[in-house]
Amino acid sequence: MTGFVTLPEAPAFVLKNATVPAICLDNASGFEAREGLVLADITVENGRIAAISAPGTAPADLPAADLRGGMAWPTFTDMHTHIDKGHIWERRRNPDGTFMGALENVRADREANWSADDVAARMEFSLKCAFAHGTGLLRTHLDSLPPQHEISFEVFSDLRERWADRIEVQAVALFAIDMIFEPFFDGLIALLKRRGGLIGGVTQMLPDLDARLDRLFQAAGEAGLDIDLHVDETEDREVLTLKAIADAKIRNGFAGAVTVGHCCSLARQDEETARRTIERVAEAGIAVVSLPMCNMYLQDRHQGRTPRWRGVTLFKELAAAGVKTAVASDNTRDPFYAYGDLDPVEVIREAVRILQLDHPLDDTARTITRTPADILGRPERGMIAVDGPADLVLFSARRWSEFLSRPQADRIVMRNGMGIDRSLPDYRELDPLMDM
Repeated sequence: MTGFVTLPEAPAFVLKNATVPAICLDNASGFEAREGLVLADITVENGRIAAISAPGTAPADLPAADLRGGMAWPTFTDMHTHIDKGHIWERRRNPDGTFMGALENVRADREANWSADDVAARMEFSLKCAFAHGTGLLRTHLDSLPPQHEISFEVFSDLRERWADRIEVQAVALFAIDMIFEPFFDGLIALLKRRGGLIGGVTQMLPDLDARLDRLFQAAGEAGLDIDLHVDETEDREVLTLKAIADAKIRNGFAGAVTVGHCCSLARQDEETARRTIERVAEAGIAVVSLPMCNMYLQDRHQGRTPRWRGVTLFKELAAAGVKTAVASDNTRDPFYAYGDLDPVEVIREAVRILQLDHPLDDTARTITRTPADILGRPERGMIAVDGPADLVLFSARRWSEFLSRPQADRIVMRNGMGIDRSLPDYRELDPLMDM
């Protein structure tokens, strides 16, 4: 395939002189790391990785592609997206870029346009983009206010099956937690058990928040569902439901996985409140995903005023406390975020800048590979391992500065040892859905 190097057309070959993030190797012992990067030869046989060895030690009789120090990563995990909302910007924009503007315009578009055909076409387009960029595992939240939950989860089930050999797709039901005592909630739990989804929701500062969280955790436990919540996506320091969620997980003895996204208002707390909250999150074993591009776009936006803060959570402090942390795309070309292309390279490049994930960069690669794959229960997808599939993303960039300074448009995406067609879908494919 076209790229910065030509892959051998043979059942067995070697990727020579590959620079690999050490954090993505199942065994990096024996390799000397520099900024968390190691040099290795990767032997591929029949679509799988046969060996990972020191440079120059791979079998000399095999055809080889010399990466000349170019990077080799596992395929990416984009663990928090909204592909049901994606690509509606041209027909339903956010007039002022605010969070309320996003809520109102997504609601209006959903009520007017979200038929099964409309949602399926936009979700398909999104998966084409993600696949071309090198994503192998993706989790999407699906707006689940009735009757949309039935429509969107049927579409998801079909897409998951058709895309199974390209991207593994997971789906989370997104709804307002103030609906949790309505009959709708029991039906939603039944639908998620049928469709193999996760229970999600948006937490709010309600007088009976603890009772609602208990209902959520108890229902999820009884149904065997994991939980993935939208939490404290606001600059309002009075809104802090994160600790209540951790308390509820511990109080209910919930054994499933719990993930929380955003947690923006945590960064607005005084140091002592933040410390206590982070300690409780770590104790509860809750994972946190930050969405730096969308949060920087929406948070602290006021007409005619320059934002005073970056909008993101206390990522470094959470990680230092032992909390599993990752970054992800979030929204794409919709009222919540006008831009984006479901490209994890863009996500990590911007995350490094926004969250200052450098100095050092040694384990930064984990945030879109190893850690999110582990959080999503598919740890093997975040690793380059002997006997694993040769699902790799190859870059001409040799070092972090090269990798983070360009969009890596010449990358090669390998699936089962072969380069894929990286052509991105044309936006014109979506024209029939737009009010052009």
